[in-house]
Order: sequence, then C-alpha cells, then structure tokens
Amino acid sequence: MAEPKLPASASPASARTDAFPTLGGLATLLGLNAGHFSAVPLAGIASDSRNVREGYAFFAMPGTKIDGAGFIPAAVAAGATAVVGAGERPRDLDRMVLYLQAPDMRHALSKAAVFFYPGQPETVIAVTGTAGKTSVAEFTRQIFAACGRPAASLGTLGLIGPDGADYGALTTPDPITLHRTLHQLATDGITHLAMEASSHGLDQARLDEVRLKAAAFTNLGRDHLDYHPTIDAYFAAKMKLFEQLLPPGCPAIINLDGDRGAEAAVVAELAGRHAVTVGRRGEDVRLVAVEPHGFGQQVTFRFKGKDYPVHVPLMGTFQVENALVAAAFALQLGEKPKAVVKALGALTGVPGRLERVGAFNAAPVFVDYAHKPEALSYALGALRPFVSGKLIVVIGCGGDRDPGKRPIMGRIAAEKADIAIITDDNPRSEDPAMIRAAMLAACPGGIEIGDRAAAIREGVVRLEPGDALLIAGKGHETGQIVGLETHPFSDHDVARAVIAELT
Repeated sequence: MAEPKLPASASPASARTDAFPTLGGLATLLGLNAGHFSAVPLAGIASDSRNVREGYAFFAMPGTKIDGAGFIPAAVAAGATAVVGAGERPRDLDRMVLYLQAPDMRHALSKAAVFFYPGQPETVIAVTGTAGKTSVAEFTRQIFAACGRPAASLGTLGLIGPDGADYGALTTPDPITLHRTLHQLATDGITHLAMEASSHGLDQARLDEVRLKAAAFTNLGRDHLDYHPTIDAYFAAKMKLFEQLLPPGCPAIINLDGDRGAEAAVVAELAGRHAVTVGRRGEDVRLVAVEPHGFGQQVTFRFKGKDYPVHVPLMGTFQVENALVAAAFALQLGEKPKAVVKALGALTGVPGRLERVGAFNAAPVFVDYAHKPEALSYALGALRPFVSGKLIVVIGCGGDRDPGKRPIMGRIAAEKADIAIITDDNPRSEDPAMIRAAMLAACPGGIEIGDRAAAIREGVVRLEPGDALLIAGKGHETGQIVGLETHPFSDHDVARAVIAELT
C-alpha cells in the first residue's frame, strides 16, 4: 500500500499559528469522519484546482456552468490529499485520497476557511443594499480611523487600510480569500473592519463564519435580476445578513429613507436583532436638516435627544444618508458623538462616486459608478441644484446583465438630464448597438455615440459656464469588457485628457 500524500514541507501553508491542521480536524469541523486519514497534516485548502498544492484539500464546488467535480483529477494530480464534494465518492478516485461528502458545499467551504484562517479583527461590520455599500463601508472606515482605531474597509474598491488601497475585483470575495484577508488584517493589528455584503456573496454563503458586531441596510432597487429571479428574491438574499449572519441582539442599522427600509427593520426585529433606524424618519439617528452649501452640505442630525450640526463635504442627499449610516455604526459601537461629528466634517468621497475630475469652460466634470436606475437618478438629482445651465450625462448599460433596466436607465437620463449621450459600457458578449437601442427607445432626443471615448469628448465639448457633465456607469473601473477581453479604459483618464487638449 502506498503511503498517504503528505505536505512537502514540515509547516502548513496556512496562516494558522496554533496546532498543526489535520484532515481529522477538518472532517470533525464538517461533522464527518476522516477515519485512517485523521492524523494526516493539512497544508491548505482550495476551491480552484489550479491553486492546489501538495497536501491540500480540494473543495469540488458545484456550479450552474462549471462543476468542480470535473476538476478532481487535476486537483489530485497537483497533490490534493483530500477532496470535499457534494456527491458520492468518485469510483476512480485514488484510495489514498480522503473523500468527504458535504451536501452544503458553500457553508462547508466557509467553515473550512475560518478553520484554516481563524483570525479576524475584533470589530467587523457589514453593509448591504443596492446603492451606497461602497460609500458606507469607506465612510465607516474613515470615521473609525478618525476616532483612533486601526481600521480598514473591504469591498468593490478592494482593501483599503491605513497604508492605502489594494484594489480587488469582487464586492464580496470568495470564502478562502475573505478569511485569509481577515486573518492577515488581524495579524497586522487592524481592529475595525467595514465590509460590503453583496446579494451574491450572501446567497453563496461567502460571509458565513464572519463574526459580525453590527450590520446595515441602505436601500433596495433594481439590480442583479440576471441572477435573482425576482426583486423579492433579491431582497430576501440581502435579509440573510440580519436573519442568519448577524448575532442576535446586535445592532441592525437601517436607512428608513431608503426603499424597503421599513420592511428591512421589521425583518431585523423579527429575527431578534436590534433595529437602529437612520434618516429623516429615523428614531435613533434622525436627519433634522440638510442644505446644499458650496460643493458640500450643511447637515444637522439628532442622536439621543441632542442636535449635532456639521458641514459634510459631499454632494447629494444620498451621500448624507450614507454618511449617517456610517455614523450610526460608530455611535452604536461606542464612539463618542463629538469625535464622530468631527470625522463627518472631514469625510473624503470614494473614487468614482460623484468624483470631480476637472472642468471645462468653468463647468465641472464628474465621474460616478451609477450603473443602476436608482443610482443614476440619485447622481443626477445631486448635481441638479448646482447647475444653472445644462446638465449633461454620458451613460450606457452593460451586456449580459439585466436587460430590463436599459429602458429605465434611458428614461431617467432623458428626464433628469438636459442632454443625454447614450454610449457603450461593458457590452461583453452582446451587440452594443442593441443595448444602446434599448436605452434610446426610452430616451427621445438622446445622442447615440457608441465609442465611449468619443462620447465623453462630445460631452466635454458641449460644456458652457453654468453647465455640468456626469460620466456615469463605470466609476473607478480601469477597463472596458468587450467580448471576452478587457481593454484598458478609464473615464477619469479620458475626461482629463480631453479637458487638457481643449484647454
């Protein structure tokens, strides 16, 4: 009989610093029995066969397009000591490879990830919602940092910590990446982490086993209906954050001014979580007054019966909503109101969220990530009070995504802007002309310019004193997906280049 495969080195390829992980420990964690393999060391875990190394356990994740079971031979060839799968043990699997059957593979992977990477910052909070997640997470990080806490944020913009940003690609990373990151943050001394919780991440159990101290809901709009069958299913996926992941009794911060905020508060309370309401209708952090002031807003909010005035250097009521949700996190977790107010007055907007990238003919040019109907409406509405002339928007819709929102986006552009330039976003595998046509059908008078760079140029050229230009849809992104290829493209860079050329 051949000897079981062992790790190539004497130390595990994991972030653990305690007892040496074994297959027996992994099996016990999953409620299974490793039998004769119990004492075999476990060097790592992977759900991608290309990441498997000698002594790893491979999680053969089922999928709608690709089934991980088909990659078991590749994982074993790469050195996997164990395979975890949803079905029966493959008949042709080497008998010297342990096979563990786990029907709920997503939860099993999360449990294994935290087993291998057990460290987490002491205070982790998560925010979900259609719009505002990125801003709330980053504002919360800024507030905690201003209060003297070693803080980080994790989400669409990647990982942002005291030393800057490490840009990523997913709002909510896969469980292995997530828990490896949490462990490293704790090792590095980060005590406070604010993270985004996407509906995909919640539905796919990516946040399972994250030890949350608080969670928040911003709003619900039309998005991701290429994944969720209905709006109600989309909402239900987000509510998992309160019903299953947030420990009972912990604060659930709810923006009552956001769509379906009241319903989210009821869900949280019924699940035994303490609903903390924020906004004009909020009981805990109430927005008393807000007035535009320069490129910021004068805000007064009420907390525990006392009013706090502060100038928030952000544009748009929706940004005030995001800032107050972030403030509620800090206040509920023990930070002093005076310190929180001071932090609100020094907030910095996140990249690609109503970000001013320059001006032409004394008219400002903004870049925003708005790629959903509600977000586009919020962004245009935020700019309108500052425009005495024309409000111009450059907007497109992505391919291989919910086609139903295209005419909605076109209608919003027509109604809320004076000039709408319809262009390409990330067409992916679809015909970009068909995407533009769907938007233009609801945008009479819209100008069609497929080439995004040319569309941005047209928007800048049309600017006159008193106008403003919003380039919406891609925000911080630095690539445009056409077919299966991602081509370098930045709305920021193109706009700045056009301004420099014309100035």
